[in-house]
Amino acid sequence: MPVRQPVVAGRFYPGNPEALRGAVRGFLAASEEASLPGRSRKAWGCMLPHAGYVFSGAVAGATLDGLTLPGRLVILCPNHTGRGQPLGVWPGGAWLTPLGQVPVDEDLARALMAAGGGFSPDVHSHLGEHSIEVVLPFLQVAARGPLAIVPVCVGTRHPGAVARAGEALAAVLARPENADAGVVVSSDMNHYEDVRRTEQKDALALERALAGDAPGLLRVVEEADISMCGAAPLALALHAARRLGDVRVELAAHDTSATASGDTQHVVGYAGLRLWLTRGEKPAGPAA
Repeated sequence: MPVRQPVVAGRFYPGNPEALRGAVRGFLAASEEASLPGRSRKAWGCMLPHAGYVFSGAVAGATLDGLTLPGRLVILCPNHTGRGQPLGVWPGGAWLTPLGQVPVDEDLARALMAAGGGFSPDVHSHLGEHSIEVVLPFLQVAARGPLAIVPVCVGTRHPGAVARAGEALAAVLARPENADAGVVVSSDMNHYEDVRRTEQKDALALERALAGDAPGLLRVVEEADISMCGAAPLALALHAARRLGDVRVELAAHDTSATASGDTQHVVGYAGLRLWLTRGEKPAGPAA
């Protein structure tokens, strides 16, 4: 498999390795809540924003600061380009950032594509898609050991398709050999409305996300016209978590682009979520 080359280095984040590592470390160290009161530092997953670091880096840093994620991560992102398959899996090789290569976990990718949830091998949905690439340096710097990923581009919001994919992901992650794997979602929140409307809409979506309510998240995003680009990836992750056990979702940080730009009329919202999973507490059955 070819190495996936970065497409937004030098634009969304620094292209120089030293500058990039310094920027990420600065965001990670800037959080006021590094302690995670009442929670283990070892989380099952998280949701990170994927805008330019000047806008969303502080939220990503606050989410990961003090957190320990699994070393094998299925990364679920939206499809901004419209290319490729509805559930496109980069099946092998590696992804490159200025900080170096991150290998794709080919065994986990093969298992996911064989699980019957609609996942298929597809590099085209990823070639021009920035939303995994932007969060990857944060994961590289925050990693406590070796890091391997399975990049998945989610190009469908159909509730049934998202639920089936979540069930398939859960079935793969429930296998003993994958007990050390987790999930990262890449998503921004509402786009290009004024700051008041954006905060209102973000609150509606986050209410459902914090409840672990995958169908409710997709429903409110549709009914309230919330342009949260990663609603389907997050719903997929929540479906999987519900199948695996008891999921707890916490809001680490929320902000809008107005903080950095000063423009309060055309803003984008950013949120960071942390997901803890206690396996085996939910009975088998349809995903919630």
